[in-house]
Amino acid sequence: MSVDRHDLRELCERTLAETDFPELGRRVSGKVRDSYLGEKTRTLVVSDRVSCFDVVVGTIPLKGQVLNQMAAFWFERTRAIAKNHLLEVPDPNVSIVRECETLPVEFVMRGYLTGSSSTSIWTAYENGVRNYCGHVLPEGMKRHERLARPILTPTTKAEHGQHDALTSRDELIASGVISAERYDAAEAIAQRLFAEGTRHAEEQGLILVDTKYEMGLDENGEILVIDEIHTPDSSRYWRIDGYEEALRRGTSPPAIDKEYVRLWLGEQGYRGNGPPPELPIDVRVEAATRYISAFEQISGSGFEPDLEEPIPRIRRRLGLDS
Repeated sequence: MSVDRHDLRELCERTLAETDFPELGRRVSGKVRDSYLGEKTRTLVVSDRVSCFDVVVGTIPLKGQVLNQMAAFWFERTRAIAKNHLLEVPDPNVSIVRECETLPVEFVMRGYLTGSSSTSIWTAYENGVRNYCGHVLPEGMKRHERLARPILTPTTKAEHGQHDALTSRDELIASGVISAERYDAAEAIAQRLFAEGTRHAEEQGLILVDTKYEMGLDENGEILVIDEIHTPDSSRYWRIDGYEEALRRGTSPPAIDKEYVRLWLGEQGYRGNGPPPELPIDVRVEAATRYISAFEQISGSGFEPDLEEPIPRIRRRLGLDS
């Protein structure tokens, strides 16, 4: 890994927590990304904020650079499978993308019976639910077991600070949130992307467990994939070489995503209600090493961080000081 733990500890003191670039247009702040809206494009600045249980719980050094470059890797890799909104990456933390009308649904693909949140498929199954988001689940399954086939379990898109809600294809169509034709077209894209992500992950010694996709409509009404694809924030990855042993023992498979932070919070008794506990530096550093390792293993390339102070660097790269 190109960044050692000592450097990561120092970088904890200068993470990219907030941005303010009024020259780029109106800012819309998400949990991790700050969007600056232009006429036909928007500028996405990927911060170092980390979100668990739909709550921002702190920052992880270099996380924004990892996510932005991982998303760019996947956007380029999957262009032949599904059109996306990426135009250019002028800075490690910044992407310029096409402006789209965001579909009001998050398309969550799941390949395994797992999860730790109150809305996870495993929690529901453990509590006796056998119809999850419109999918009938068989009796007798174990935690972390592979599903018979990948399933799409959509959620509504909540306002900032609120929690997304589980739903189903039939409920979304009946409520008028999305048409059947558009939902089915988006589902076909999600299935293709998940199949490619699964195939590539296996080649890299990994299991793509689950992921979420966001989609939008361009000016011609065509569906584009937006936000990010198969990053450690939007996806859960396990290592293949530890999966069968973990399943046999009933323990969690070795992971390389932000599930580490989510599990640490759970150990402190936090599940998304109220203010989160402060993340210790050791936890932040460990999380950073996992993000970097995830990038390197998935992309097959070394991670080259830019250690310059992020705000002045971004201003210079975007020509805001000229």
